[in-house]
Amino acid sequence: MPDLIVGPAFIQNLALCLIMSGQRLRIMSYNVQVGISTRFAHQYITNSWKHVLPHNQRLSNLDKVAQLMSGCDVVGLQEVDAGSMRSNYINLVEYLALKAGYPYWYHQVNRNLGRIAQHSNGLLSRFHPSRVEDLCLPALIPGRNAIVAHYGQDQHSLAIVIVHLSLSTRARLRQLEYISERITGLRHVILMGDLNCKPDSKEMNVLFRRTRLHEPIEATMTFPSWRPQHNIDHILVTPEFKIHKVMALDHAYSDHLPLLMEIALPEGMELTRAAAA
Repeated sequence: MPDLIVGPAFIQNLALCLIMSGQRLRIMSYNVQVGISTRFAHQYITNSWKHVLPHNQRLSNLDKVAQLMSGCDVVGLQEVDAGSMRSNYINLVEYLALKAGYPYWYHQVNRNLGRIAQHSNGLLSRFHPSRVEDLCLPALIPGRNAIVAHYGQDQHSLAIVIVHLSLSTRARLRQLEYISERITGLRHVILMGDLNCKPDSKEMNVLFRRTRLHEPIEATMTFPSWRPQHNIDHILVTPEFKIHKVMALDHAYSDHLPLLMEIALPEGMELTRAAAA
């Protein structure tokens, strides 16, 4: 099992509080584009060097990201860096965890380019997972993985899956078929991430047919951030979770908007978390 990093907030304050059944949780999925602010299409070209080299605004942009997500219970991150030249050798998942006050964090390197880049997914959590799995997803070019964080035990356990799928339809189809196989026996599942496809796509229909995850209540546009026209970032849940709110937040520090969902835990589910530091 991969090691989960326990942050200093937990060491400083060991008091635990209980989240009881029916209480609402705030969950966010955000492709942060390694802290690159993109407000116009032409900046994909003019800012392309920022994907390779360090720049002064990266951490200040991520400071604003940390402020935005600080009120959430669980955050799934895509397009972060685990510590390379472009991030000044700073693990950006750890950086966001410290800035936003998350006691638990985990990073998953998807594509290791050595000192040039450490492409990663990330998990920030106020709850302590009982275990975390890395899933290596099928792809023609290796480098697409999923994080599966498990909380609790038995029939009231929860699995949170964080993914960043491929750009090609064929690859996404294989990836969602594989994910479906791995989660089909789990009762309570939340799947979130940049899926690079819409809810009515062929590959998403495979996911909905083979699992108990269901389509979003409404289409929430998240891409591109400066003129959102596509709903390719998703938070999907199994039927036991009651959805109270879904929205994309106006936050121009990536080429994606962050997606926020507020849900109620199903009856009988209890999670523990570190008290506020």
